[in-house]
Amino acid sequence: MKKQSFIFLVFLLVFISAKAQIYTQEKETQKVGLVLSGGGAKGLAHIGVLKVLDSLGVKVDYVAGSSMGAIVGALYASGYSGKQLDSIFRVADFENIIIDNLPRASKGFFERNNDEKYAVKLPFNDYKLKLPSALSKGQNTYNYLLKLLLHVNKVEDFSELPIPFFCIATNIETGKQVILEKGNLTQSVMASGALPTLFQPVTLNNQLLIDGGVVNNYPIDELRAKGLDVIIGVDVQDGLMNKNELTSAPDVLLQISNFRTIKDMAVKSKKTDIYIKPDIKDYNVVSFDAAKQIVDLGSVAALNKQKVLKDLIKKQSKNTNKTRLKPYVKDSLIINEISIKGLKNYTRAYVLGKLKIKSNTKISYSDLIEGVNNLVATENFDSFEYQLKSSEKTDGFNFHANLKEAQITTFFKFGVHYDNLYKSGAIANITKKRFLFDNDIASLDVVLGDNVRYNFEYLIDKGFYWSIGLRSNFNNFNRNVSAQLLLDDSEIDATGLNKIDVELQDQTNQFYLQTLFRKDFALSIGAEHKRLEISSETLATNDEDEDFTFESTDYVSVFGGLKLDTYNDKYFPKKGVYFNGDIHAYLYASHFNTGFEPFSIAKVDMGYAFSLSDKWAFNMQTSGGFKLGDKTTKTLDFSLGGYGNNLINNFIPFLGYDFISLSGNSYVKVYAGLDYEVYKKHHITLEGNWANVEDDIFDSGNWLSLPDYSGYALGYAIDTFLGPVQAKYSYSPERKKSILFINLGFWF
Repeated sequence: MKKQSFIFLVFLLVFISAKAQIYTQEKETQKVGLVLSGGGAKGLAHIGVLKVLDSLGVKVDYVAGSSMGAIVGALYASGYSGKQLDSIFRVADFENIIIDNLPRASKGFFERNNDEKYAVKLPFNDYKLKLPSALSKGQNTYNYLLKLLLHVNKVEDFSELPIPFFCIATNIETGKQVILEKGNLTQSVMASGALPTLFQPVTLNNQLLIDGGVVNNYPIDELRAKGLDVIIGVDVQDGLMNKNELTSAPDVLLQISNFRTIKDMAVKSKKTDIYIKPDIKDYNVVSFDAAKQIVDLGSVAALNKQKVLKDLIKKQSKNTNKTRLKPYVKDSLIINEISIKGLKNYTRAYVLGKLKIKSNTKISYSDLIEGVNNLVATENFDSFEYQLKSSEKTDGFNFHANLKEAQITTFFKFGVHYDNLYKSGAIANITKKRFLFDNDIASLDVVLGDNVRYNFEYLIDKGFYWSIGLRSNFNNFNRNVSAQLLLDDSEIDATGLNKIDVELQDQTNQFYLQTLFRKDFALSIGAEHKRLEISSETLATNDEDEDFTFESTDYVSVFGGLKLDTYNDKYFPKKGVYFNGDIHAYLYASHFNTGFEPFSIAKVDMGYAFSLSDKWAFNMQTSGGFKLGDKTTKTLDFSLGGYGNNLINNFIPFLGYDFISLSGNSYVKVYAGLDYEVYKKHHITLEGNWANVEDDIFDSGNWLSLPDYSGYALGYAIDTFLGPVQAKYSYSPERKKSILFINLGFWF
């Protein structure tokens, strides 16, 4: 009996000891949470911390973040390592990602011409001018994050990510925090990072959300509630500035907004088991150009905690994390089904035409983003949320889009300009979308200044189908022009005039049809009425001071054109091609042009720009034109000279010569320009152009001879929000004279 009791006692002691060891082991198995604060560009320091955690072998069981902490945290939770994130963000173009700097080619010809003239654009609603809700809609950021998170596109419960995750946003209507842990991961991260005034609020789950840092920039309590034993926290928030640093209104506003978050951190930092505070006081929320330095400072701060981190590793389970998923790295994808929601005024065909995608087709990811940009560039939608969901049946993706149509359809736009031809001018524009139909747009420019002008345009946009357009514009200026444009050789010999001071007025009205050809070419046909008046005091012949009239004629013509423009910038192109071909057949002229006979004018302009490096760009252009049929009407001939854009009729810019100095019914011209961006938005240009221009140059064969005319220019330009500010010092070897051309602001 004693023996049995002894055996039972030994068994009981062994059982109790084993249970104690298991309990102790369970207690030593620490679940680790990682909380990442917001801080804009300073949040890149999180990546440096993650690199150290990975290198030491720290296993994170849960990630939480606000704002930039949410962005970095979501990518880490989805499977990216700290080293991978470092590689991604060091090469990221943050300026284009953050600001909706859509490629120029994404805009249609109408939108492009309509937008490249104004310095200020303001929404107009209920007879009131309004400011935009934010600088950026965040579309480029959404595109960028969606691709990075494409490999977890099936995950709608964020706790099922390779590392469970949640982020914080702020309900702008109630001021309360919202915990985002289910749904569209990309959209949730966008909401958490929607910094007020920079990004517009995000609509999610019928809530209007902004940056989570507004109410909770360091969600440690919410993370602890998930059952975590140890919290590693990374704090990249601003500290308070002293009186010597508070030198501007933005500094004061930033200081006020930091009062609450800094007060909160005084409490929350004490709740953090391993608190990491990178020394990044020399950087601010927009210091994205210092990404490398900020990441490195994050690594330094984490390495200072490596002893306590190594102690933590000893208490962690060896199988804490789920298997990490591989990011989607393919350059193309298959689009299976397409679902589009939110349309009221626009058709599905209109949206798909802009996106340039079809069901059950393969498309490159870059082409998909290009299509998204095309749709966003119309500015017909306040937001465009889309998802790519892996198909259950095939290897492709189902495309799901949810659009919010723009409520404001009227805009006022303003700009200023000065050049050597039109002199000073201020432009006021009103643009109205959905003017008469759902897919139309109307625009009216009025230019006040030394030369009053107007421009009206109306387009019913049908995309790849035939669009219908109207144009009407009025231009006028006073200028010394070549006598060859107005007089024949005998009249020039009789008067002895080489230049004549004239006042020119031109009103042109067009009706046209336009369609897109092979995606990028715009093919147009139409009819035109032109009222051209040219008069001069130089040849006045009576005592009543009446001007001598060279031209007072109404012309009727039909025309056709083909245009391609992939230049990445209108004024300082670094890549792209340009083609503009036009032919006008003049069929009728009013009684002033006695003896009128029909004639045609054809011209073509081609260009090619490419970059030699990040700083150097080269632009080559060639153009030419000729007249067919009757040659007696000279006022619509080609005239070369001056520097400018948007010149009317057949006036061609030519450096080294004054405006409208060289005239003839045919010409050829070659241009070459070298652009050095000495520092951002500051350009030094070296240019040359060569030309032959005279009557019937293609009949005589002189267009193939060495150029009769040449001109060169050295310029300096600053690309400002008002448009380019340029000075070009030009010189012609034939004239042995120089001309200084000045331009201020966008051309209109």
